[in-house]
Amino acid sequence: MAKKKEETDLDISETINKTEKYLDENKRSLSIIGIAILVIVGGYFLYNLYWVKPQETSAQKEMFMAERYFGTDSLDLALNGDGNYPGFLEIIENYGSSKSANLAHYYAGICFLKKGQFESAIEYLSGYDAEDDLSGAVALGGIGDAHLELGDEEKAIKFYRKAIGWDKNYFTGGIYSMKLAMVYEMQGKWQEAADLYKRIKEDYPESSDAKDIDRFLTRAELMAAK
Repeated sequence: MAKKKEETDLDISETINKTEKYLDENKRSLSIIGIAILVIVGGYFLYNLYWVKPQETSAQKEMFMAERYFGTDSLDLALNGDGNYPGFLEIIENYGSSKSANLAHYYAGICFLKKGQFESAIEYLSGYDAEDDLSGAVALGGIGDAHLELGDEEKAIKFYRKAIGWDKNYFTGGIYSMKLAMVYEMQGKWQEAADLYKRIKEDYPESSDAKDIDRFLTRAELMAAK
């Protein structure tokens, strides 16, 4: 037992000696690494303090009018501004690193979707980094809508599925489940459509989409049985 303790003490002593030797031989490199870490951390702090935060403050002040135009469906003014206040596209260009510019991607994508400019809608909605469940689901569903309008049913299915999986509240879960079922009907996939109608009935019983769901379910089941 004493011998084992002695060996352990020798191992610890040897490890300490090796560590001290390594630190002594590499102290210049380690100092440089330490300084570099401090510079990176300090630089990140200064970047946020003197660049990101001021950008965000300015972007919020300038974007309120574009949001107001969006709320009244004045889509061109919302996108391009009115000459006094910038639109969403200018906010994105000028304040790319801000949260407001990120949100402007969402607004711009929805504007383009409403205008029937589906490729632009996909571009801007894809550039939106969702920070809450509802807007994230709507953005994904909007990309699905745009692909469907462009005739790409498979991509529409892909994004409707993502929208359903993103947020399962009554508002968006039922809507995009219904849209996905409709695409399956278009493709003649009646069993897949029936399965979705059943899910709507079970998972979203209080939603507006569930009100006439029995009619859709009965039709899909009859078509699937043929």
